[in-house]
Amino acid sequence: MKAQDLQFTQLLEGSKQFIIPIFQRTYSWERSHCEQLWNDIIRVGSNPDLNSHFIGSAVYIPEQDTSAAISRWLVIDGQQRITTMTLLLLSLMRRLKAEDLDDPVSAAQIEDAYLRNRYGKGELSYKMLLTKTDKNTLIELLEGKTPSEPISSRIADNFAFFSEKLATADVKTVYQGIQKLMIVDVRLQQGLDNPQMIFESMNSTGKALTQADLIRNFVLMGLPHELQTRLYSDYWRPMEIVFGAENYNNLFDEFMRFFLVIQTGNHRIRRGDVYNEFKAYSRKHEVEALLASLKDYADYYCAIALGKEKDVQLASAFHDIRELRADVCYPLLMELYADFVLQRLSKAEFIEIVLMVESYVFRRAVCDIPTNSLRQTFATFNRKLKKDRYIESVKAAFLGLPSYRRFPGDAEFQRQMKVRNLYHFNRRSYWLRRFENHDRKERVMVQDYTIEHIMPQNENLNADWQADLGEDWKQIRSQYLHTLGNLTLTGYNSEYSDRAFKEKRDMDGGFHQSPLRLNEGLGTCEVWNEEAIQKRANRLAEKATKIWTAPSLPTDILETYHQNGSEESEYSLSDHPYLEGGTTRELFDALRAEVLALDECVREVVLKLYIAFKAETNFVDVVPQAKRLRLSLNMDFPEVDDPRKLCKDVTGVGRWGNGNTEVFLEKPEDLPYIMGLVRQSLEKQLGDENDELQFP
Repeated sequence: MKAQDLQFTQLLEGSKQFIIPIFQRTYSWERSHCEQLWNDIIRVGSNPDLNSHFIGSAVYIPEQDTSAAISRWLVIDGQQRITTMTLLLLSLMRRLKAEDLDDPVSAAQIEDAYLRNRYGKGELSYKMLLTKTDKNTLIELLEGKTPSEPISSRIADNFAFFSEKLATADVKTVYQGIQKLMIVDVRLQQGLDNPQMIFESMNSTGKALTQADLIRNFVLMGLPHELQTRLYSDYWRPMEIVFGAENYNNLFDEFMRFFLVIQTGNHRIRRGDVYNEFKAYSRKHEVEALLASLKDYADYYCAIALGKEKDVQLASAFHDIRELRADVCYPLLMELYADFVLQRLSKAEFIEIVLMVESYVFRRAVCDIPTNSLRQTFATFNRKLKKDRYIESVKAAFLGLPSYRRFPGDAEFQRQMKVRNLYHFNRRSYWLRRFENHDRKERVMVQDYTIEHIMPQNENLNADWQADLGEDWKQIRSQYLHTLGNLTLTGYNSEYSDRAFKEKRDMDGGFHQSPLRLNEGLGTCEVWNEEAIQKRANRLAEKATKIWTAPSLPTDILETYHQNGSEESEYSLSDHPYLEGGTTRELFDALRAEVLALDECVREVVLKLYIAFKAETNFVDVVPQAKRLRLSLNMDFPEVDDPRKLCKDVTGVGRWGNGNTEVFLEKPEDLPYIMGLVRQSLEKQLGDENDELQFP
């Protein structure tokens, strides 16, 4: 590496060409950046006491032998500055040529020194080559032409900005300012310097690159220019296209995270760690095969998450998942899509599983089961699948989930559907649409209707309503107002207002004329009271179990999966001599009973040197000692709430058991306090997620 301070104009002098690699971001400086540069040039150019102004750095590496007549350099960092200065110099050349000026410099001098290579042929005649639309627009401007479609708006707009400024500016001041601009010139050596590491370092400040930017550059940067161009064109550019510009900028990092979850099985990858995780993963794979896999999974993601699916039936199933905002299940669905493409899974089976996933997420939300384990559930789901018995194994996996991750059964789901506040459920348009359109071939556009409370929201119900509801009308209104039995859809919300039920039923456009399935039965109902609300809620809740169905398997088949998944140990408590009797055994029996009672998902595994208690994995390990129990809590020491200061930080200390926090149980009276610590470890494990799937 050779680094030096250099006048910016010296960077462009000589027979050379700067190439922006195909994978680099397009030119993105906004007018505000150009205004700042222009103001700095005028300030330094008009002040003889200012000798220089620093504008950043330029980092580049030879694309081929630099001993050639025209050396070619790949720009690693600094394309925004070099491109902007090229536009300014081009604008200055146009002004000088238009007015036939040659003081302090001529148009020919500007062109020969900074914009063109006099003896270069074809594209080698240009000092700078950009990428994509930027390239064509800049070349046409350099040729004195009006750019043709498609036009790079940033290139054209910023050229117009400088042309406008130069129309009235003092040319000498501008040129003097340009001559005072300084950069740090960093020239890398091919084979000796690592351009990717330098690129990461140079971009650690300023406008942050996305994880996708870093990954793209990491994959392509060290390759020959021709190979870069082909791989970008064959694999990366199609991904940019299928995402679309806005989604690529906003969602590609999330896609990359899902891709890595699928490939590594690590569901704890954070968005900011995607690049580092990808680097570790990519070292095991050949670059073209890796890019081909990325492109395939990008297609699957866009079909599922962005509505790009062309098959009508699949598109409908994916639409429901999106409306439920269940993005935590995307890794599983992307894997299923891959197997569907490989014909391991038929379309009918694929759709059946997608509907099962939808039912699982929705039922859990209605039953108010915490969502904080969903990410792990879906990230590790594929480990339980038998792809020669796909549907069966998916059902078995769902039915085998522990209590806190359970697939709610019909009884629990119906019970909660009837009492849940579904009006303030933040996916209410979703569940209303699913009710209305279940088994319909001609879909109803639910967004054209508004939600209607049959019994009005007005807490001061009129006399007719009070008479229908009876003397307990206030309690009935409070209990049932926002529940399933009292909610429907209508196009006449404002007309209904607080009218009595019979008026809503019999008026023009009333319930008796409604074509909506949700309003079935309302046209023949005589009175709307607690009994009517409950009757309708029962009917709809039963229908809900047919819309959001639960999996089922014969008991004998289900048992084969559970047996295969059971955890066995060759050891028993008798292998621990300190548990033969006495104080230690009494302490252990009391602790064991309390720990197993924490949740039905907790299981005990006796190992040679300790007894493990697990949910997802070990949350507390117990080592019996002569007169006490040593407990290893699977938590970092700073995470523990320990007012009595009984815990000890054993990070980096060799101990049997899992976790960085140690505590001893020596007296029965300490058991309640110790159980509070153990409960923290379990709750951390069950809740140590960031699923971003929230339901009120």
